[in-house]
Amino acid sequence: MPQKHFSGNIIVVDTPELCAEAVECLRNQPVLGFDTETKPSFRKGTKNKVALLQLSAGTVCYIFRLNKIEFNQQIAGILAHPGIIKTGVGIDDDIKSLRRICEFKPAAFVELQKFVKPYGIEDNSLRKLAAIVLGVNISKSQRLSNWELPVLSEQQQIYAATDAWVGFEIYSTLIQIEPTQSSTAE
Repeated sequence: MPQKHFSGNIIVVDTPELCAEAVECLRNQPVLGFDTETKPSFRKGTKNKVALLQLSAGTVCYIFRLNKIEFNQQIAGILAHPGIIKTGVGIDDDIKSLRRICEFKPAAFVELQKFVKPYGIEDNSLRKLAAIVLGVNISKSQRLSNWELPVLSEQQQIYAATDAWVGFEIYSTLIQIEPTQSSTAE
């Protein structure tokens, strides 16, 4: 299986001006891939705040550096917008972590782990879904890196963008295919 990563335009959002531009662009997208990254903690009972919020519109991915800019109502407005589908894997924990920073009412989120069931797909990690639906292998090598570094490496940016983009691609692919099973069972 070929190794694949996001090859579109990555925009690191780390200033209020870039944030306003990103929100303006994202406000017009019907579907966004969604993910977050948090600096890992290797101490029991210690949990870090979300450092990155990634939103991919397919050919572009915005990486919001929440450790450098405020997670504000502008950004939260995208996540609360009922007309913009946000899709990803393991999104409940991501949403809870974001809501600890800035309260918002999440809307139009699609959890791919549930969404794939009517297609007869039982495996539900992002990596396995990418392999099954898209026929590609994605790297998870940067998963435990420090997302709060002053400057993200190119590898970190690609990893973060890929996670959001793959969610976008899986959803975009599946909505064009008829489910194989009844979707009434949950």
